[in-house]
This record gives sequence, C-alpha cells and structure tokens, in this order.
Amino acid sequence: MAIVITGQNLTLLDLKEIVYERKKVDIDPKAKEKIRKCRNYVDKVINEKQVVYGLTTGFGKFANIQISLDNIEELQKNLILSHSTGVGPYLSVEETRAVMLLRINVLVKGHSGIRLSTLQTLVDLLNKGVHPLIPEKGSVGASGDLAPLSHLALVLLGKGKANYNGKTLVGEKALELAGIKPVVLKAKEGLALNNGTQVMTGVGALNLLRAEQLCEIADVIASMSVDALKGTRSAFDKLVHDLRPHVGQSASAKNLYSLLETSKLNCSHEYCKNVQDAYSLRCTPQVHGAVRDALAYIRSTIEIEMNSSTDNPLIFPDENKVISGGNFHGEPIAFIMDTLGFTVAELANISDRRSEQLLNPALNNGLNPFLAPRPGLDSGYMIAQVTAASLVSENKVLSHPSSSDSIPTSANQEDHVSMGTIGAMKARTILDNTTVVLAIELMIATQALDCRDLKSSAAIEAVKQEVRKIVAHLDKDRILNEDINNLTKLVESDIIPKLVKNYIELL
Repeated sequence: MAIVITGQNLTLLDLKEIVYERKKVDIDPKAKEKIRKCRNYVDKVINEKQVVYGLTTGFGKFANIQISLDNIEELQKNLILSHSTGVGPYLSVEETRAVMLLRINVLVKGHSGIRLSTLQTLVDLLNKGVHPLIPEKGSVGASGDLAPLSHLALVLLGKGKANYNGKTLVGEKALELAGIKPVVLKAKEGLALNNGTQVMTGVGALNLLRAEQLCEIADVIASMSVDALKGTRSAFDKLVHDLRPHVGQSASAKNLYSLLETSKLNCSHEYCKNVQDAYSLRCTPQVHGAVRDALAYIRSTIEIEMNSSTDNPLIFPDENKVISGGNFHGEPIAFIMDTLGFTVAELANISDRRSEQLLNPALNNGLNPFLAPRPGLDSGYMIAQVTAASLVSENKVLSHPSSSDSIPTSANQEDHVSMGTIGAMKARTILDNTTVVLAIELMIATQALDCRDLKSSAAIEAVKQEVRKIVAHLDKDRILNEDINNLTKLVESDIIPKLVKNYIELL
C-alpha cells in the first residue's frame, strides 16, 4: 500500500521505506483541499495585481522590482534556470529520493501556493523512479537549498538530467519514457519548488539512520575486542551505570554486558590479577552512549524539520496574509549535522584505540605483535591500523563545524547563512570513514578471537562465523584492502544487528 503524505506526520520509518524499499506515496485527500485553497488565494493576489514578494516581484535583492502579469510565468521559469548552479558529484539515488519526498511533504502542507497538478507531477516522478541529478555543492543553507532544489525542479520542466531505470537521460526524455508531461510553472511555483531545507534535511535524515545503526554495530564490535583482550565485563555492570543514568550510556553498557555474559573466554579470567582495563575498553559505554544521546537529540530535530514549511513567502489564505519570513534558514539542521559529525567521529576514535590494544604486544595480553602469524616475516595487521589512523585523523579535520561560518550573498540581502548542507555532506564523509574504521576493528578482533583457546558467547561466535564467510583467517600476509572493503559492506548492512538479536536483546 502507498504511504499517504499529509504534511504533518511523516516519520523516519516512512522515509526509510520510501527511499530504500521504493514504497509509493499518495497525497492525503484532505490536504488536496488545502492545496487548492492556497492556490486560489495566490491567483486572487495575482489578479488583483498586489505587490507580493516572489509572486509579483523579483527575488533576493530584486524584491523591489515589480513584474508585470504577462511576465509571471517567465519569472518562475527564469528562477529555476538561473538558480541551477550546483557543481560537484551528484547526490545518490537514495539521497535524491529523500529530498523529493521531503519537498512533497512541505508542499502538501498547503502554505506554498503550488498547483495540485504540479505537485502531483513531482509525486509521479518519485513513484515512477525518475530521479533528478542533483549536484551536491552550491548551497550555503539559506535561502534554503536554492541551487540543488533548482536542479530537482529542472526535470519537472523537462530540462536538466535524471536517472531513470539506471540510465542518465535529459529531463525531457526521462519524462517521456515515464509517461509524465512537463510542467509550465505558474506564479509562485518556482519558489515553492526551490526554497527550503530539504536537501540538508534529506541527506541529514539518511545520515542519522546510518549513525543509529552504527551505534548498535559498534557495541557488538567493541565486545569482541574486549573479549579478545581478556577484558572484564564488570565495568559494564548495571550497578555502575545506574549511578550515572544517561539513557545512551545505560543502553550501551547493557549491550556489552549481555554480549559478554555467557562467554567462556570472559569467565575464564574472572579472577585474574588485572585490576582494570584501558579506557578504550572500560569507557566504551560512556563514549558510545554519549553518541547515542546526541543522535536522540538529532532525531527529534530532524522529525520536526521533515514536517515543517520552510519556503518563502508562506501563504495563509484563512488569515488573508502572505508573509515573508525565514523558515528557509538551515541553522537547526546545520547545528545537528555538525553534532552528528563530531560525535560519530568519536566512534571511530575509540575504535582505533581498541585496534591498537589488540595489535600492540605490550598491551594485547599475549597475542602476537600485530596479530602476525609469523612475526617479522609477516606484518599482520600493522598497516590496517595505519589506514584506520588516517581516517580518524581525517575525521578530526572534518569535525570543524560548518555552522560556525557564514558569508553574505545576494548583495548583502542574504547576509547570514547556515552552511547546513555543507555540514550534512561533511557528516556523511565522517560516517563513511567511521564505517571503515569499525570494519578494520571487526577484522582485527575476529582474528584475535581466533587466536584464543576458548569460545566467546553464542552471539559473538555467530558474528565471527558471518565474518569468516567473506574474510578468511589470516595465516600469512596477503592483500588486505579487499578484506576491508568486504567487511565495510557488512558493517554498512543490517546483518550484524539482526544476527545478534537472535541471541540477546540489543538496544
């Protein structure tokens, strides 16, 4: 069944199903009436020749120039053409679908003045898999994502480029093959399509979903490292974490304790002489948990933004008002994308330190240096950790907040901007790097567990077996980059959390 879009209650689960599972969408019948009512009000304003920003005037610094009725359609078309200035790589199909969905949800709210027929064309593009090619660079995050959203709108006009059935086509051809007619924009419709925060929010929402899954996987991988290092699970005891009851910390501690509770390896050294483990083991719940709590805040902000009207001007037919405001300013998303970036970077930071513990002969509790099968002749995982260190260092540079910057545009009319879209793209790179760092730890921890005489818990042993399906035990030096790439794909998937949930409750 199609997911009904109301403009009010779109969830991240809805977004996930529409983006990844290609579920179709329908416009809520009640929303259609609001859209028609708003459009009728726009037509009234135009026919009465009222001076209203974006309807009968130019844009930005040209807001004081009135446009004649005869030129209204050309004004809207020119807006999209002139603002299509994006550069760089294109958004992925998944990111594009997220952007399209969120733009539809904004327009369905009935405060943008778009015609129902134009909105339905955008819905048809999403449902039929016509995905505009949207360059990821060119937005400063206010007035929203003008350049990238203009590239989305281009395809509605039969211009620009689109991905359709895996092929890159000019917009006109993609529409023709999908059985969709191009749109001729009427008053306000250009602004309704290209003014808002949907690119930064769409990319940000997918970043969040990835980050939440990484938190689960990071706990599993960390538990493997703790066991391989003969670390204790006592630091994860509920008694400790009840005295500092941060929600994320408690969840991460419970995951680690549950994963290790039935490990024969962990029980075998319960009364050893080691008093306490290194911070990268002992403080894992405190670090992973802080990331979880930050993501919870990010989730609440994303869910509000997904269901908000963020274009300009906003139209209120019942109040007989058209108001130029600033909901297009991306500061809320800019802040949370910076937060997501530097917090997820900590998952990589502490993961690399656990890898170091596993490889360093002074720290790894009797394992071979670098887990080399034949130390000296083999280097083992020495340089895999160097790769992780490189990515961790790159993350530190990328963690500088984009939102701390602003630069005036449009002749100082738009004199404070959010840089939220840059933050979203930067956070995505940090996520990519962190996924690889965790994959490297997973590879190293699995090898280390192989070198122990006793078995770990059933859940951890199941993860080991899953790893061994795609990466063989290291019995002598070999090329490792394919192993890292294959395990990165495993970490990116939901296989590990689903597997572990067969054995314990994973929070």
